[in-house]
Amino acid sequence: MNTPRALTLVCLLLALIQAHADPAPPPSPVLAEKFEKQVQAYEAEDRANPPPKGAILFAGDSQFFRWKTIHEDLPGYTLINRGIDSFQLRDMIHYVDRLTIRYQPRLIVMHVGGNDVHNGRTPAQLLEDFKTFVSLVRAKLPKVPIIFSSTTPGPARWDEAPQRVETNRVIREYIATQPDLKFVDLWDAMLTPDGKAREDIWVADRVHPNHEGYLIRVKLTQPLLGAPR
Repeated sequence: MNTPRALTLVCLLLALIQAHADPAPPPSPVLAEKFEKQVQAYEAEDRANPPPKGAILFAGDSQFFRWKTIHEDLPGYTLINRGIDSFQLRDMIHYVDRLTIRYQPRLIVMHVGGNDVHNGRTPAQLLEDFKTFVSLVRAKLPKVPIIFSSTTPGPARWDEAPQRVETNRVIREYIATQPDLKFVDLWDAMLTPDGKAREDIWVADRVHPNHEGYLIRVKLTQPLLGAPR
């Protein structure tokens, strides 16, 4: 093989390796310990008060973890909320048996992805992570529908808007090709008429929704939950 051709092949190989590389580091030991402590706390709660099977499971990041009015906002539904602050899709994959499969839910509602983008994950990586999560759930709960809610336009992270919009797009388009997957578009519903992030639907950190922000989620999600039970 001549030298120019060999050099070209090496460059192509390196490009392929880079394209499939995972640039994001694993969680710090402090964060990993935080996740494990919260998972163990949920498990202890479950032992003390076994949750019902056939409930709607809300799984994901801090937007669910901090949703303290979920039962009041969705009255009549049997719900389990297992959000964890700072969670990413890869964390949901890691804990899929302990935080998803074990509950045997009739429906899974997800909110995750914002922390992934904030920590450098690309839309393509998030799509692959989502596919992995779905495949793991389908292997043991093949008939359980999954609702994925989009990333949100918190004003404090508005500089990430292009990556968030693209993440929403690729996941929404994938979901449209799959049975028993649904997409909830929170992004557009949380913008002003001129396409900017609303300032009135967030708590002081401008990342997490206030109650009015959660009610936007309720309005868009509830029609997909079926009748209360």
